[in-house]
Amino acid sequence: MLAGIFTPMKPVKAMTIRLSAEQAEALEAVASVDARPVSEIIRAAIAEHIDSRKKDPAFQDGLKHRLDRARRLFRK
Repeated sequence: MLAGIFTPMKPVKAMTIRLSAEQAEALEAVASVDARPVSEIIRAAIAEHIDSRKKDPAFQDGLKHRLDRARRLFRK
């Protein structure tokens, strides 16, 4: 087996998304041009979005606030 050709996926969770017809058509076009499965394009976009949010100070402040609040609620 060639290195990098097969990378086993972590356990997966199936999810359903709803797209407009225009979004679905654009997504399928991107996947076709990139010669990649639609699901791979979606996972890459989600990973990029999460990475962007992790680097956003405002998001981190909001996350910290929610975690602190949850800790306080469960200590009661």
